[in-house]
Amino acid sequence: MSLHQKDAPLVSDHLSALMNSGGLPLARTEQPSGGAYSAVGPQNARGNRVQSLSVVLPARNESLNLLGLMQELQSVLRTLPVAFVEIVVVDDGSTDETGAIAMQGGARVIRHAEGLGNGAAVKRGIREARGDWILLLDGDGQHPPGVIPKLVLEAESYDMVVASRGGSGGALHRNFVNRVYNRLGSYVSGRRIPDLTSGFRLLRADIAKDLVHLLPNTFSYPTTITMTMLKAGYSVGFTPFTVRPRKGKSHVRLLADGSRFFLIILRIATFYAPLRVFVPASALMAALGIGWYVYTWFSEGRFTNMALLLIAQSTMLFALGLISEQIAAIRNQRMGRREDS
Repeated sequence: MSLHQKDAPLVSDHLSALMNSGGLPLARTEQPSGGAYSAVGPQNARGNRVQSLSVVLPARNESLNLLGLMQELQSVLRTLPVAFVEIVVVDDGSTDETGAIAMQGGARVIRHAEGLGNGAAVKRGIREARGDWILLLDGDGQHPPGVIPKLVLEAESYDMVVASRGGSGGALHRNFVNRVYNRLGSYVSGRRIPDLTSGFRLLRADIAKDLVHLLPNTFSYPTTITMTMLKAGYSVGFTPFTVRPRKGKSHVRLLADGSRFFLIILRIATFYAPLRVFVPASALMAALGIGWYVYTWFSEGRFTNMALLLIAQSTMLFALGLISEQIAAIRNQRMGRREDS
């Protein structure tokens, strides 16, 4: 059962139980150790869908950006109509003062002894999050915290809200590549996706924890989350924002990470919507086989083995797609039962 289907007393009981067990504090005017505090108090937050929030922020050598970002975050988070807020910074093997700056800024810091990857840091943060909703954003300062209230408002209607760059805001070549991925992801999912790779998003914690084992350890985790939730039937909304320039060098490698995004889209497609992949491949093979047959018939007056092979391959791909579609339907049915339980 999703959070918005629960009534306010149940949410309050849940938070009270956590408070009594040493979990989430409900009403504090001073920020305690660990980065958790009450934003406005439960009486003002009652009735809102986002009742408790964990901000998960992966960071690696972001000392140039993190100090200002933490100050902005604290300022914005205190204005939210949310009973509990925490900031979880996952220091992914930084060699600078990233961890110390995050701790001074009021965050609960989790440190990796060595860099495991941006996605690995996000996965660790998701597992450590104590809120019912998780806000993901990058530690490079490109995601303005001023957008967070809008994401929280949009979450009243969606299971996940993605802050969308709309294919702009970065280098020209990166914007072009992102637009290609957006169109490919839109085709696979059957829904228009304005930003497939944005790492700035707010989603239900129970869904994030359920999908965390599917996420890669690299920058391609947003692609996996978006595609998986869309194909699993969760409601996903997109809200535009303007990305800010960062200080320092980006850790994204266009070629390596870009090719990984493409492979992940294909993997998610075959995982949830196999016919979106197998039908076009089968049709292409059939067209090549028939075309080759027509060519050899008029040029040599015979039907060649290559034409037969291509047509047979087309039939096999189509059959494989049907089998995969049945397996995907069974998997989605199981996920739906688990969501309703």
